[in-house]
Amino acid sequence: MRRPSALSRNHYFVIGLLLGLVLSCYIPQDIWELVQQEECPQEAAENLLIERFGQDFEPHLNLINKPLAAKKPVKNVLRPRYYSSELGIREKIFIGVMTSQENINSYATAFNRTTAHLVNKIKFFINADSVKTNYQLKNIVGFTDTRESRRPFYVIKYIADNYLDEYDYFLLVPDNVYVDARKLNALLYHMSITFDLYMGVIRVTQGETGNDNGNGNDNGNSNGDDENAAPVERDESMNDSGAAGVSDRNYCDLEAGILLSSSVIRKMRNNLDRCVRIGITNDHSVNIGRCVKYASRVAGCQESFQGMRQYSYALNTKSRQYKDLSILAKEPAFLNATTVYPVQSPEDFYRLHAYYSKHHLDMVQQRGYALEQKSYRIANGSISNKILEIRWPLGVPPPSAPETRHDMLTWQLLNETHSMLPNSEHAVAPLSRIEALDFAKVLEITLQYAAQKYPKLRYESLHSAYRKFDATRGMDYQLHLNLYEGDSDVAKRRRLLLKSFEVVKPLGRVEVVPSPYVTESTRIAILVPAFEHQVPDALDFVAQYERICMHNQDNTFLLLIFLYRLESPSKGDDDPFKSLKKLALDLSSKYKTDGSRIAWVSIRLPEQLSTEPVQPQDWLMHASMYGPRQLLSLAVADLALPKLGLESLVLLATPSMLFRTDFLNRVRMNTIQGFQVYAPIGFQLYPCNWAHFCKECDTCDISQSSGYFDRQNQDVIAFYSRDYVQARKLLDPLGLPIMRSDLDIEQLLLATPKPRTSKIESILDMFVAAQHTVHILRAVEPHLRFGLDVRNHLARGGSLPPTLPQSCGGQHCIHLASRKQIGDAIIRYEDKSILQK
Repeated sequence: MRRPSALSRNHYFVIGLLLGLVLSCYIPQDIWELVQQEECPQEAAENLLIERFGQDFEPHLNLINKPLAAKKPVKNVLRPRYYSSELGIREKIFIGVMTSQENINSYATAFNRTTAHLVNKIKFFINADSVKTNYQLKNIVGFTDTRESRRPFYVIKYIADNYLDEYDYFLLVPDNVYVDARKLNALLYHMSITFDLYMGVIRVTQGETGNDNGNGNDNGNSNGDDENAAPVERDESMNDSGAAGVSDRNYCDLEAGILLSSSVIRKMRNNLDRCVRIGITNDHSVNIGRCVKYASRVAGCQESFQGMRQYSYALNTKSRQYKDLSILAKEPAFLNATTVYPVQSPEDFYRLHAYYSKHHLDMVQQRGYALEQKSYRIANGSISNKILEIRWPLGVPPPSAPETRHDMLTWQLLNETHSMLPNSEHAVAPLSRIEALDFAKVLEITLQYAAQKYPKLRYESLHSAYRKFDATRGMDYQLHLNLYEGDSDVAKRRRLLLKSFEVVKPLGRVEVVPSPYVTESTRIAILVPAFEHQVPDALDFVAQYERICMHNQDNTFLLLIFLYRLESPSKGDDDPFKSLKKLALDLSSKYKTDGSRIAWVSIRLPEQLSTEPVQPQDWLMHASMYGPRQLLSLAVADLALPKLGLESLVLLATPSMLFRTDFLNRVRMNTIQGFQVYAPIGFQLYPCNWAHFCKECDTCDISQSSGYFDRQNQDVIAFYSRDYVQARKLLDPLGLPIMRSDLDIEQLLLATPKPRTSKIESILDMFVAAQHTVHILRAVEPHLRFGLDVRNHLARGGSLPPTLPQSCGGQHCIHLASRKQIGDAIIRYEDKSILQK
């Protein structure tokens, strides 16, 4: 039974609905506006900004009086200039020689000549009580304090302040000690630098019959020859048992040399004041020893260290008279000595040095012979050569393995007079004088070896011979000889045997040729000659020069050389070079502020070169821009160089060449005044649009299908004006006159040269014939290209001559295509079926 007070869910719903309707009727309208304004402050602020500034408003940061950079800027890491400084790599040995002013030109000079070239550093220390500067030696250090007891400490301080971080070991010696530097270096390379080293010969004091070496006992003289020894020294030399020992016994003797490590020198410098106070004697050995003991706590002089021993040989005894080194050579102590003392005269330094140098040379030869015999013993076939990597002959690198089939080194067939297929242009060529002498020497050595190995055989004739040059190995020869057996003179009874021999001429010791210092900032004067028919090509070259050099502010200067015919006007509208002159003036005015300018020089050709006008297609197929008159390049250089001066770097160019900035930098680096001339071998592009053997491509890299390196084109060459003038003066008396005006060009063409100058056709030939002191560098240059004149001529609608031999006049012509391309064209022409495909 339900209770009457209970309400159902429907009742609650109805009551809530009625209350909502009543409240909605009595709430005022302003409350809704207040709720909307304070509901989202960010949205209200944005609406306010939009109403004030519009929809395109963009906020800006206020950075006034605020830091724009980090408070702690990042510090750049400063690295040392050399790897050795950063890695802490030091040299091995420094020798300090204590000498005097009287002995500098005698003992010290002899010491320097016999030791300085074998060690890392050497210095001579003197007491400079007087001013004297005419010494022959330059590595002298003088101390104004003449107190003898302070002298070793000044040396220690100088070494520590200047060379402590550069050397591992320091040897202190007087000037009458001969040092075998080779043996000393070998000793030091077997010792560790991480330990303190105080090495030498233990000092023997006066009044003692022996010392710790066991040569006798103490006679009661506790201080030796040190009469002024401080009493504190006895306390410092107490041993573990508490007994006072003789302090001077275990000091290294300076007369034989004292070897100190860099760590000991550093500790001595840190305690130098104390060392000066306890070093009050005039005996340098005692002063240095006391300082080492106090600073480094080394027990005493070390005669051996880590199994290594430094031997010294004393010459101050009556039984050791070293005037005859053959007697001393029998003593093992003399052979093993690192230092020999005291040397009586400067001449004895050279005697000792000659003997020890010969001794070391004999030891090197013995070790080399032992290694060679060991190599022969292990190369008897018991161990594979792949494991041993032994090649014949011993010590010569094996032949280089080609990476591709194009890198294979071919054998060249030859005989005593000629070589077969020497290059791609000749089938047979005679051997040069040097090649003939070289082959005769090789044949002679081969016959000597054959007579030793086959004593019963006699030489009949040379069957065949081959040679191959490997840049990593040398020249290899294969000789096949006809040998006969017996001494019969009857040709029918001779039995011929064919024996083969292999001969190797290995490369000698490779050494770096020193050359002067050059930079890539040298100014280049580019000389571009142009004939009247080459004006369009010259215009293209000037446009290229503006784009590469003038626009990029390259340090260059362009000098145009106009080659006028005899009747051509040089002024007015009829001037054939008017357009070039106008363009040069415009570009010079445009880049005036950059320092780039273009100038020109006019040259009038003689009558014999002006009778018939040259058409553009007449000289296009020549390998040279001068056509059949390559000798004109000498006249161009002679008449243009006075405008530049003797110190200018000159690049003689052609109007049809294409170059890049890298080529100009190589010109600067490879052309050295008084040392080298640079003659690059440019890349000749095939005339693809005319011959139709290939497809033309201007942006492609160099390849066999697009061109070849033209060795016959010698028009481009770089040199210094002074080197050129000196070479021309050498050939002037030999029938190659110097051009000083336009009228002298005819004399150059009609001159009768002597045999030395008969084959000169270009500036490169001139440098070769002059036999000047400068080197000639001839190398391929991929960023120097020729052939633009042919392409531009065809692009302008021009034509080329139908027959090439007549156009070249018997001179060198450019190639139309590679052999492969021409062969493919011939096959396609003959085989119609291939052509149809």
